[in-house]
Amino acid sequence: MKQYYVRRDTASWNMQVWLSFGLAMLACLIGVWHMPSEGLDRAFLAIGFLFCLFATLALSKLVRDNRDEKVDTGSWVMTVWVAFFSSVAMTSWGLLRMNIGDWEKGFMVVSWLFLVSAAFTLAKTLRDKQEADYMEAAANAQGSEPAVAASE
Repeated sequence: MKQYYVRRDTASWNMQVWLSFGLAMLACLIGVWHMPSEGLDRAFLAIGFLFCLFATLALSKLVRDNRDEKVDTGSWVMTVWVAFFSSVAMTSWGLLRMNIGDWEKGFMVVSWLFLVSAAFTLAKTLRDKQEADYMEAAANAQGSEPAVAASE
């Protein structure tokens, strides 16, 4: 009888990932809300942060989907990469041109990078859980007993 080894993240890791993502979102929200700038600048920055967030999640999914073999078309791969770099470039440009103090710009850059980093980590954690669920279901369907272990 075949035995499958299913590796799962610990509850503390999952909590840390979600907490980091929530704190990054909160830092960006607070920064945009309290930024001493025109409403249009705040709206631009909020849209830039959301664009970066969604482009980060799309890029993370694209890379993971194509990890073992190419499953996406070249056009889609190019679109996702262009969207990610465009979101970073346009948000950077917007932050640089804003008429706000250096410490406000610094806060916004750090919270924005925290958001992008936390989004990559969250996407990986969610995908790892999905793959572990699939492996466990496949093992159960074959009548095998999956060996489940939490990562250290």
